Amino acid sequence: MTNYSERLHGLDHLRALAIILVLMYHYRAFRHPGWIDSVGKFGWTGVDLFFVLSGFLISGQLFIETKNWGTIELKTFYIKRFFRIVPPYLLTLLLYFTIPFFREREALSPLWKFVTFTQNYGLDVINRGTFSHAWSLCIEEQFYLFLPLFLMLVMPTRMGKYLGILIIVIIVVSILARWVMWHTAITGLESGSMEFWRVWYMKIYYPTHTRLDGLGIGILIGYLVKYSAPFKRNVDRYGNLLLIIGVVFLGISFWICNDQASKGPSIYGFTMVAISYGIIVLAAISESSFLFKSKSYVTGQLAALSYAIYLSHKGIIHMIQTMLDHFNMETSDNVSLLLCLLFCVAGGVLYRFVIEKPSSRIKSKLLMLKNRD
Repeated sequence: MTNYSERLHGLDHLRALAIILVLMYHYRAFRHPGWIDSVGKFGWTGVDLFFVLSGFLISGQLFIETKNWGTIELKTFYIKRFFRIVPPYLLTLLLYFTIPFFREREALSPLWKFVTFTQNYGLDVINRGTFSHAWSLCIEEQFYLFLPLFLMLVMPTRMGKYLGILIIVIIVVSILARWVMWHTAITGLESGSMEFWRVWYMKIYYPTHTRLDGLGIGILIGYLVKYSAPFKRNVDRYGNLLLIIGVVFLGISFWICNDQASKGPSIYGFTMVAISYGIIVLAAISESSFLFKSKSYVTGQLAALSYAIYLSHKGIIHMIQTMLDHFNMETSDNVSLLLCLLFCVAGGVLYRFVIEKPSSRIKSKLLMLKNRD
């Protein structure tokens, strides 16, 4: 049987890939070498990969609890999630709201939206685009809040036997929500105009109810791996084949989503990308896959730093390019790109020692006190 520590190596490769995709995509918003436009075009799917990974890993932990003990220890779960997610996030908010130099753009959403993790609703990215990438953190935090409650409600009942079908229904509802938004809010707007992009992001790309595909696929494969022995055996047997299928399907998804904000990709493109990454995640946990067997210090470190890098990268790139400008140095070449990426990684390391490690120690002490009780 596969143990968690072994499986993590395969998933580390994917987490590292996800943060690289996001960096390449967001770097296009700054001065950049021309090749970034083509290489980073589909970098938006890095967030979808993060969603699939989160859905799979978090639901997998909760499925183990419900399978072994018949319930979920909510207090333990929320303590772990809080000290993993919130302290680095609050540090980033502090930087954005107290140091204007850190802001990659002019205007921020109201502080209360960031603090309540509701910024992804009504987010006007055209006029309030600073720290806009926190939208995905809002969705993840809402996911962490409601998933254990949902499973505690469903799993002890007969509906628990049909959880896989319920998850598929939720994904279909998300597709239908995008279909409704396309026909009620997007149709009639001039394609490519500022208003089109403002509404498209606000109504289709950012809201939680329209972006449940990745999390749903992650939960679905986590459920099948934990509760279906034949499914798990086939995953372990055909890991490299799954990887090939996933990559091919991802290529098809990229081809279909070439114009990301057109009708087809806006309605079902996110689902296709999520399914593709779901198959690749299965390959990464398969005992026969080279992704599972291979270990890499680089991807392991990138995976560990990915959350901190995600939080801070726009502010860091902005500051580095501003300083290069101040000294009349080139900001759109490969040297500037490499320098910005190195400082993004350095920022992640700084987060690790300044906030993540102290938070982890506090978390461990709280869990020890809880277990004594």
